[in-house]
Amino acid sequence: MSRLIRAAIPLGVGAAIALCPVPVGLTTQAWLYFAVFTAVILSLITEPIPAACGGIIGVVVIALAGLTFTPAQTAAPHFQAPAEAAKWALAGFANTTIWLIFGAFVFAMGYEKTGLGRRVALLLVRRLGGRALGLGYAIALAELILAPFTPSNTARSAGTIFPIVRSIPELYGSRPGESPRRIGAYLMWVAFASTCVTSSMFVTALAPNLLAIEIIRKATGIEITWMQWALGFLPIGLLLLLLLPALVYWIYPPEVRASAEVPPWAARELASMGAVTQREWMMAALVVAALVLWIFGGAFIDPTLVALAAISLMLVGGVVTWDDVLANKPAWNVLAWFATLFVLADGLNKVGFVSWFGGKSAALLAGYPPMVVMVLLVVVFFVVHYMFASLTAHTTAVLPVIFAAGMAVPGMPVRTFALLLGFSLGLMGVLTPYATGPAPVYYGCGFISRQDFWRLGLVFGAIFLAALLLIGVPTLGAK
Repeated sequence: MSRLIRAAIPLGVGAAIALCPVPVGLTTQAWLYFAVFTAVILSLITEPIPAACGGIIGVVVIALAGLTFTPAQTAAPHFQAPAEAAKWALAGFANTTIWLIFGAFVFAMGYEKTGLGRRVALLLVRRLGGRALGLGYAIALAELILAPFTPSNTARSAGTIFPIVRSIPELYGSRPGESPRRIGAYLMWVAFASTCVTSSMFVTALAPNLLAIEIIRKATGIEITWMQWALGFLPIGLLLLLLLPALVYWIYPPEVRASAEVPPWAARELASMGAVTQREWMMAALVVAALVLWIFGGAFIDPTLVALAAISLMLVGGVVTWDDVLANKPAWNVLAWFATLFVLADGLNKVGFVSWFGGKSAALLAGYPPMVVMVLLVVVFFVVHYMFASLTAHTTAVLPVIFAAGMAVPGMPVRTFALLLGFSLGLMGVLTPYATGPAPVYYGCGFISRQDFWRLGLVFGAIFLAALLLIGVPTLGAK
């Protein structure tokens, strides 16, 4: 596909939406906002220009057109439209999750610069490197072990798992842009998809899970305990984790599937590396300290501040230099891309498009049996995440709308409905390169191509949603 065609698709679709009549219940500005947002999302798929450029252009167009403000606001005597528009456009750079994602890239660089990542990777390969599938299961197991104690999947996956996994492919001659499919693409997708499953397995594995429980409790008085959540998702999550590395192995197979020579070679390489260096010890100590604070320090220190403190100590201790940080193009690129995309997605809720969409979806389901309505509402809740760059924002904006629509249906199994909505939060993170915190890190690593990421997101999103409904509905029962 030529660059001209790749540019024409998002521009043409965006223009077509803008020229269509405004749906009843929506303002003109909300409809135009949706047109620009759709064009930006399509540009991420076709990529006629870098993703970050598309995000910046989308934010600038919306800010200049004043599409985030109502006529009543702009008519107010105290309202300063240009200043407020600029604040809105730059708001994403103040988001803590985005800086935590940036911190994950710097952590990965620290692993690489000190040699710690290579050492840990060699240890894993020496034990399990005879088969790519064995490494896939090792990654999934590591995610499962950390998940109950780390409510930020960005800290858990992007900050802890990714830097180690990132060091493994090159041991097999697999590099971004050159030979990603040898083994690197397989391992990266296993790691990313695994964190989406484990994020749903425990209430404490993802912060929006806790938010969902509170929204449900306030709306219905239903209390969902940690154990009720874990046991409810266990049949779904356990099956998905057991099958995931093998499914990826089948759908997105590595070129290197088995190598009897690699484990002995890894042992020799470990021996040649010698004793652990002082810089490696320092990096290891910072990683362990950060992990402990991510798990246990949530009451008194934000996960992003933990990452920034660790990076500061890395700079002071000479683990990395400021020139190293400045030269880390993927980190800065993802920072700009995700900051603008976060603002764009959040704006859909700000202009009222999300609540309108949820209300229309619920109205279309009136008159159907309760179980059918429940399933369809869960599907809508899951699929609408294509319009969000934050699971927290999705939970805040859409969960109350969808839950209220379901509650209004006589005979609705409320507890089952509530649990299915909650369980879907982590799983939906697999859909897009911006759907959850770790997504842009794995997308930006260069091992998984643009087309593959979107395609795999659709395929595994469908698999996860099918497992949630086909296993969850009968096991949870009509409660």
